[in-house]
Amino acid sequence: MDRNSPTEKGYRLETQIRDAYGKLVYTYTCHNKIAARIAKRNSCLKLSQIIISAIMTGGYLGTIIFDINWLNIVGALFSISLLAINGYMKTNNLADEAYTHAKTADELWLLKERYVSLLIDFEDLDLEEIKRLRDELSFAVAEIYENSPRTDAAAYEAAQRALKKDEEQFFN
Repeated sequence: MDRNSPTEKGYRLETQIRDAYGKLVYTYTCHNKIAARIAKRNSCLKLSQIIISAIMTGGYLGTIIFDINWLNIVGALFSISLLAINGYMKTNNLADEAYTHAKTADELWLLKERYVSLLIDFEDLDLEEIKRLRDELSFAVAEIYENSPRTDAAAYEAAQRALKKDEEQFFN
């Protein structure tokens, strides 16, 4: 097939759009995975704060009511661990971080659906219209990426597992 034939050009263009769609789905899934992981960490730390506070209170009350002095040491140890958790929570706003990743995923979802629609409509559009829509989508994706937080290797691995093994999204 001639490299410049309309059929070959259309095939290359469709391949490029499918590749961009696949990358977008990975990023979308990464943001969902990291948002869930951070939200879970935030929830666990907040629960730990409550549990440690309860243990500390029980220890100090036990010292006051029953005059058991070693409970002061237990209370002090738990107080130190609570201080460490509180310090971590003060410097890392996990709820906001999880929200930002979830918001990014929500923004990417719409573009993901627009890519699917473009691929479905591919046969009905002329090459110039397809190129225009592709460029429009590329710029929209770039704008979201520019304003979004970075994902990490753990999120990428979770997304890879979800997409390849668990088949959370469709690539065919």
